[in-house]
Amino acid sequence: MEDHGENIKRMRSVIMKFCWSTIKVRDMEESLKFYQEIVGLSLIRRFDAGPGREIAFLGEGETQVELICDENNKDISIGEDISWGFEVNSIEEKMKFIREKGMDIHSGPIKPNPHIQFFYVVDPNGLKIQFVENL
Repeated sequence: MEDHGENIKRMRSVIMKFCWSTIKVRDMEESLKFYQEIVGLSLIRRFDAGPGREIAFLGEGETQVELICDENNKDISIGEDISWGFEVNSIEEKMKFIREKGMDIHSGPIKPNPHIQFFYVVDPNGLKIQFVENL
């Protein structure tokens, strides 16, 4: 019989990193504008992926956001319980920036404990985006 402790050690030795999260988008240009201008991500690469299908990767650091736009299938469904979180230096400054861009704050600011505060906006496809400040 295999030792449980040895099995856990072996599993920890396998290095796995989170590479990207994917969202299907209705309009690639509108989504790129949001993630570049509002969130502050840089475009890493963008390419055609077949007739009427385009993919773009954005990110800062190791983790990336993948946007897929399929002109032949504009039906997308994003769950209400899903959000992506991005750290900012100041939620007050980010909220001011969001309002200056003519966007609405979906909810917040919320301060669930003395060490963190955040608020939400909604991207052009209905995904909740959380901007979080660690205090």
